[in-house]
Amino acid sequence: MKFTNGYWLKREGVTVHHPAGVDAVEAAGDRLTVYAPCRPIRHRGDTLDGAVLTVALWSPAADVIGVRVTHQAGAPDPEPHFALSIDADAPVRTQVDGAAATLTSGRLSASISRAGSWSVNFEAEGRALTGSGPRGLGAVDYAGQGRFMHEQLGLSVGELVYGLGERFSQFVKNGQVIDIWNEDGGTSSEQAYKNIPFYLTNRGYGVFVNDPGRVSFEVASENVSAVQFSVPGQTLEYFVIYGPTPKEVLRKYTALTGRPALPPAWSFGLWLSTSFTTQYDEATITSFIQGMADRALPLSVFHFDCFWMKQFHWCDFCWDAEAFPDPAAMLARLHARGLKVCVWINPYIAQRSGLFAEGARAGYLLKRADGSVWQTDKWQAGMGIVDFTNPAARSWFQEKLGALLDQGVDAFKTDFGERIPTDVVYHDGSDPVRMHNTYPLLYNQTVFDLLQARRGVGEAVLFARSATTGGQRYPVHWGGDCESTFEAMAQSLRGGLSLGLSGFGFWSHDIGGFEGLPPAALYKRWLAFGLLSSHSRLHGSSSYRVPWLFDDESVDVLRAFTQLKCRLMPYLFEAAREAQAEGVPVMRAMPLEFPGDPACEGLDRQYMLGGSLLVAPVFSYDNTVSYYVPAGRWTHILSGQSVSGPGWATETHAFDSLPLLARPNSVIAFGAESERPDYDYGADLTLRAYALEDGASVTVVIPTPQGKEAARFVVSRSGRTVTAQRTGATGSWGLQLVNVPNVGDVQGGVLRPERLGALVSASADTDRVTVTVA
Repeated sequence: MKFTNGYWLKREGVTVHHPAGVDAVEAAGDRLTVYAPCRPIRHRGDTLDGAVLTVALWSPAADVIGVRVTHQAGAPDPEPHFALSIDADAPVRTQVDGAAATLTSGRLSASISRAGSWSVNFEAEGRALTGSGPRGLGAVDYAGQGRFMHEQLGLSVGELVYGLGERFSQFVKNGQVIDIWNEDGGTSSEQAYKNIPFYLTNRGYGVFVNDPGRVSFEVASENVSAVQFSVPGQTLEYFVIYGPTPKEVLRKYTALTGRPALPPAWSFGLWLSTSFTTQYDEATITSFIQGMADRALPLSVFHFDCFWMKQFHWCDFCWDAEAFPDPAAMLARLHARGLKVCVWINPYIAQRSGLFAEGARAGYLLKRADGSVWQTDKWQAGMGIVDFTNPAARSWFQEKLGALLDQGVDAFKTDFGERIPTDVVYHDGSDPVRMHNTYPLLYNQTVFDLLQARRGVGEAVLFARSATTGGQRYPVHWGGDCESTFEAMAQSLRGGLSLGLSGFGFWSHDIGGFEGLPPAALYKRWLAFGLLSSHSRLHGSSSYRVPWLFDDESVDVLRAFTQLKCRLMPYLFEAAREAQAEGVPVMRAMPLEFPGDPACEGLDRQYMLGGSLLVAPVFSYDNTVSYYVPAGRWTHILSGQSVSGPGWATETHAFDSLPLLARPNSVIAFGAESERPDYDYGADLTLRAYALEDGASVTVVIPTPQGKEAARFVVSRSGRTVTAQRTGATGSWGLQLVNVPNVGDVQGGVLRPERLGALVSASADTDRVTVTVA
């Protein structure tokens, strides 16, 4: 939201009260409160007829400083608020002298100048991070639009901004105007399903605006050397979070707002959907599942989209009896095949649903100011919306879903949650504008809590579309409705990378695109991208996504990448455990892993899958791809070929290949199972070492499918000697030195020459293997 007309003028109707200086400072414990008049105080008369802003500095955690600015404190502070985790023992100290009032938390300091013009400056370890000058902070009266608070935090030369949710626009946010307001806008617009009022920059810090409503960001747009953010009302609170690395920023941000639960291991396998408006019944889905089995295509989850319920009845949570006459028996047959089952839901109750009258009578649906049920014909005729601020409504909704769990459903696709009206009354009195973005948080929490209570910790998983801050606690999220084009494939990746830089650990997308029928070439390229994402689902709108409908090669490509993902599960599930423990996403934008490499700062067509695998999807019909390789000798894990960086590479790849490179000095655990994602990862595993240099030491943790640590290996190289030392228990295991065909002395195992490099196999009771490189 813009308030100025160029550098010198305000927009017509805009009056802004900027702090002119400091009148007084109060230090109380670990908090500083500064009183800032909005005019210079030269004599007593200047204290009359003017605004004073109250600025409080405090710290919820080490290296995190909160700034709370209030104009007129009598304004209401309605629910909802973000749930934040506050560390009461944060190391905070304050200092007030004639020059400045300073609050320090850990290594981060915020100083408000007491002499001269107003300024707030943030610095850490002797380095200036950002700050606000005389016209940065303001209380705004905007004729016809209301009152607002805004702040501007400066950007230095070359500073780039990332995050702000799942945004499909340009990956670097400089120059964009972004409103934090969830909308159902697909992947090809500036709208977003998952808006997060948090950004981080390439200068080692992040900023979180603690407001669940419509926060407007001008990212180097209104003031091209600053990020401005504004909120309606009389109070603005934001937090500056110091890293110094982007991973540390994410760790501290997610410690404050919540970290993701660990999804079940089975959810990392391939999901197959009915698609949306296609015709299907039990015979159809059985033919798809049997077709997958006949072609040796590993399948983990089958998803029933909207029309598992009767048309005009969404949601009544009752199977369409004509298409699915005995759902419990059908689900039992699917389980007998080793499959999990997901069904589509949304938080809307159509008027023809048997639940509408029940919910309206009990007060479980959102109401208008006159007490009537809020209804619309958009999406489902006469639909109402469940009021999740009502505990009884949440229990009622969970009871209906619980009946599906009793039948054998394992997961829910929690669709929608963006089109939440603001002309409604909530059961608990929450402000409807602030609830617009918060609604999907309550919706997804309600469903996730049910799954966790019924299935157990580690067995709950959603496929959610909408989110706000804190929604990362309830994975998984997918990218919404995209077209079947290479452009939309790239849009989806940009959105996923931005979401990962906004605190979300797990993300997926519709393989092949949602709208339209993908050409076979696009479908095969999207298969590789999809299976090298944290979660992988075949789903479309009006056309099926089973591979044999495209061509025979699609079957082979799907098989190859699904099997590869299953074999990579020891590595991927450990990356998932890192997301749960530290808030670092499984799919990582390049600047997250390589913050010191300027060439990585704008890359949005490649990513790191975990910390050691670089993925560069092919986005062209001519089979060529250009990608950037950071410093060192990288190795194609499919072919064993090496690529040295730093520099750009351009390659041509068949459909069964793409740039998938192991990082220098990395050791990647490959499991023995290629047909399912949930298995004993320590049984007959292979540790593949890539370009190990003298002095390198790599720790590899092998998880269990339940998310515990089973064992760990330390693989190191000293001169020509490579050693692998195991702690904990596994089955038989092997150490493979990729691109090292010849070795000398081998201790602790048996040498087996292989195409990719020498493999030393060790028995289950062997803890140490030593190899001398020839």
